[in-house]
This record gives sequence, C-alpha cells and structure tokens, in this order.
Amino acid sequence: MPKLLSVNVGLPRDVKWNGKTVRTSVWKSPVTGRRMVRKLDIDGDAQADLAGHGGEQRAVFVYQMDSYHYWERFLGRSDFAFGQFGENFTLEGLPDDEVCIGDRYHIGGAVFEVTQPRVTCFRVGIRMNESRMPALLVAHHRPGFYFRVLQEGEVGAGDDIVKIADGPERMTVAEIDALLYLPGHAREQVQRALQIPALSKGWQGSFQAMLQEDSSPGTEVGNPGLANEEHAPAWPGFRPMRVAQIRKESASVTSIVLAPADGQALPVCQAGQFVVLRMLVDAGKPAVLRSYSLSDLPAADHFRISVKNELNGMGSSFLCNRTREGDRLDVSAPRGSFTLRASQNPVVLLSAGVGATPVMSMLHALAAQRSQREIWWVYGARDRADHPFADESRSLLKQLSHGRGYVVYSRPAATDRVGADFDAPGHVDTALLQKIGVPQGSDFYLCGPTSFLQDMRDGLRNWGVPAGNVHTEIFGALAGITPGMAEVEHTPHVPPGPPGSGPAVSFARSGITAAWDPKFASLLELAEACDVPVRWSCRSGVCHTCVTGLIGGSIVYNPEPLDRPAPGNLLVCCSQPSTAVTLDL
Repeated sequence: MPKLLSVNVGLPRDVKWNGKTVRTSVWKSPVTGRRMVRKLDIDGDAQADLAGHGGEQRAVFVYQMDSYHYWERFLGRSDFAFGQFGENFTLEGLPDDEVCIGDRYHIGGAVFEVTQPRVTCFRVGIRMNESRMPALLVAHHRPGFYFRVLQEGEVGAGDDIVKIADGPERMTVAEIDALLYLPGHAREQVQRALQIPALSKGWQGSFQAMLQEDSSPGTEVGNPGLANEEHAPAWPGFRPMRVAQIRKESASVTSIVLAPADGQALPVCQAGQFVVLRMLVDAGKPAVLRSYSLSDLPAADHFRISVKNELNGMGSSFLCNRTREGDRLDVSAPRGSFTLRASQNPVVLLSAGVGATPVMSMLHALAAQRSQREIWWVYGARDRADHPFADESRSLLKQLSHGRGYVVYSRPAATDRVGADFDAPGHVDTALLQKIGVPQGSDFYLCGPTSFLQDMRDGLRNWGVPAGNVHTEIFGALAGITPGMAEVEHTPHVPPGPPGSGPAVSFARSGITAAWDPKFASLLELAEACDVPVRWSCRSGVCHTCVTGLIGGSIVYNPEPLDRPAPGNLLVCCSQPSTAVTLDL
C-alpha cells in the first residue's frame, strides 16, 4: 500500500543566486510528529510566489521516492534528503504515470484530490544545483503533482494512502504534463483533459487556448497553451520601403505613408499591429530601431504609421523633421497580438494622445466590415490642436450603424467648441464610461501612456470587467516577469566593460544595441546585463514565459527547448545569436 514517508515544510527565505537575491520556499525540511493540513497549506509551511505556487488548487506538492531513485541514478548523486524537490509530501508509490487528475485519496485525517502537475520554475534548479532541472522533470515525465485539500486533518510520516475515488477520463499526471509542455498536442486529448472538473483553472485555460487556435493544417504556431504567440511574420528582417506621403495630423503627430520600394504587393496585416523601423539617423553610428503602430485600414499597397514628435526623441525627430517624401526606410513585417478578437460583444476603443494609432486602424477595419456590433470610440486629448484623426474618426463612426464617439479635452483652448470639437472637458476613466453608458460587458481595447493604461486597467477591474475582455497595447518595453526577485527599473544600457566580439544584438523596444559576448549563456543573460526588461520563469526552455519576437537575424538553441515557439519568435532563455539579431524587447 502507498505510504506517506515524510511531511516537509519550509518558510520563504532569501538566497543568493547568480549575483541576485531570490525569495523562495523551495527548501523544505521533514517534521517530526503530525501536522495539520489546511485548505491553503500545512502548518509551518508557506509559499513565496503565490502567482506560481500555492492557493487552493496547489495547496500540497507531492513527489515520489521512485523518482528520487531515478534522479540519483541519472544525475549520479547520493546527497538527496526528504524535501529535495521542494515537495510537502514524499511518498512511496503514486507514480506520475499512474496517478490521474481527479483521483482522490485519504491520508491520515485528511482527504485530497489531484489537481495538476507541478509547474516547474528555475527555483527547483537552484535547490538541486542543476540548472537543467525544470526541463528534465518534464522531459523525463516525472514532474510530481499537487493536491487540493477536500477535508482538513492531521497527517504524519507512516500514514497509509488509501484511494477513495478515480478521476474522470483517467488521464495521468505525466500525460497531462506532456500534453501541455511537449510537442504533439492531440486535439482529442486536449478535449478529454477539459472534461476533468478537478483540473485546475490555469491548466484548463491553457488547454482552451490550444483548442481556440484556428490554424491551417501544417502551420507552425508554437504552443498557444503556454504563450500568446504570433504566427510567422510575412517576411524576416527588414524590407526597403519608400516614403510616399507625409501629412500633419495635429500639432505633434505626423502620419507617414510607406509604399513597397519594389512595387510588390504587401501582405495584408491585422488592424492593431505594429512595424519596426530601422533608421540611419547619424552616419557612422548604429541604426536606430523604433516600433510604430499602423494607423489606417490594412492594405496591400501601403502602410501608414503616425508618429508623435517627442522632445529629445531620436527616432520621432528624424521621422517628423528630417524625413522627406521619396526617402527609403527599412521596415519589418507587421507584428503584434493587439488585434480585434472574434466576438459579438460591443467594442470599446479607448485611447489617449498618440495611443489612438492602433485603435484607429481597428476603427477603419470595423467600418470596412460594416460591423453590426456596438462600437464606441472614446478618446482623450489635451485640446483641438493636439487632437489627431478628429475628422477621420467622425467619418468612420458615421459609417457604422451602431457607432458612437465621445471625446474629452483635458485643457481645452478658449476657441475649442463643446459639441463640435469635443464632448466635455476632463479625462478618460471608468467613471466617464459609466456616465455615457458604455456596456460593462464590452471588449475593451486600450492604448496610451503608461499611466493611462494602468489607471484604466485598475478602473475596469474594479468595475467588474473580466480580465479577458481587456486588451492593451504598450509603447516601449513590456513589464518584466522575474519570479522571486524584486523588480528594479533601470535605463537600458550596453553592458559595462569591453564590448563583445560577437554579432550585434538590438533590443528594439529599449532602443539599444550591444555586441554578443560568449560569456553570456543566453540572450536572456545579455538582456539582464543591459537592464532590458525581460520575462522568464523556467530559464530552461519549458514554460515559454520568455517568448519574444525575432524581428531579424537568426539564433541557435542550447539547450534545445522542449517545444519550439512559432517561426518568427524565440525563447531568449536558451538561445544565442548566430547572426546579428533584432529582438522585440
């Protein structure tokens, strides 16, 4: 009969790792006597990172002695102790390839239900002093699993483990784990997994994303269950385009129409996407990279970008003040997942300042479709002089049978007319949305300054709008994900010391270029040395948290990820440049 061999607990602690301080509770130690198991944890235990561990669905982590022995042989080690893998329960029996999601067990005075495999992160690698460990646990089908506590009670080493119910669908922990993390995501298996009520909400969401991926047969789309990856861009690197037209939209915003230099038709992009421009601003200096949203109806003969002339903005100043019609610019293929979702909900296009650009493209697309959805255009500017696309947006709304617009000015000029130029003084916020009758169940698309986005996200959440209904486009670097570490904001810079001798690595959002140095194990480590905001978790090619757009160039993987991302993307945690590369970071 399976037995509970050890109950292990640990509290969060700070540990030093690669010159950084990591907050973790992966160090667990056996206890003597019996311990009370509660809905969220065991007495004396706690989780440091509640985003990745803990909660009702992940109250108790389980690992098996059979896997201990396996890893001792595989790694050639004999120094393991109970709690070595960060588990709360060390068991005899219950292997991952036999235990099924939804199985229920009686242990001591408590009752448990299996909810999901362990989501491995880099901290198990720290505990094991083996950086490959997150990937090895998945690749070797030995992740361990979590219990939900159905009945609280005391447990202790030596307790028998009695199975009291089988989970529906009889899908094992190892099977579910491989279905998400390894190649070969069979649709019928994903559908079966979603029939298991005990499967945690996070894993259900991942499998639902897999089913929703509407790709044609044979198209490589990466792993939509792990990351919101784009399809392969229309072309790699940069394509020369001609400046066909320049037009002032407001006192500070200029539109630039770009036509293909070779006269060949452009692939039709999706409304809301952006392109990266590579500009030789100063002779003898590295090219400047900047991202700009497309701002009109996707078309095969041109792109239109609209640029705010920022004070001390190197790229915007070059485009708005020095670029002329007929000039050539290097342009990437359109990218980005800030695009209209299929839905029958009302659409609310919310923007401020030059943030109008991607949602203006969406408004064009909805008008061209003669959409029957309720469409709201809600926009905030300083005054009429700083109000781009004023006539254009009004004209598009008139083409929509259910189109409505509302414009506010924060500092209207004396000559600005209420009812003609704008609707009211003020700012765009959720109080305004409720006042003018915007439906709470709408799909919201937001773009604007960082403070505007944060305030709107907070306001919509407090209003009760589901997070899945809120979509944002961010100018500049994305917010970092660095589990267990305090986020510290620094201005991106080239690494200190002598430059490397390898290919140039350009971080498009951060606006810097650094030479590759083989002392870095990955592009992620170079980005960290440059203080470029990054997103990661496993650091070994498993979780896809670090998936990034590869705008140009080529890379090699070492180690090879368990499941490669879609073409045009890369995992920065396990890749190195083989040529000069441009990354969407």
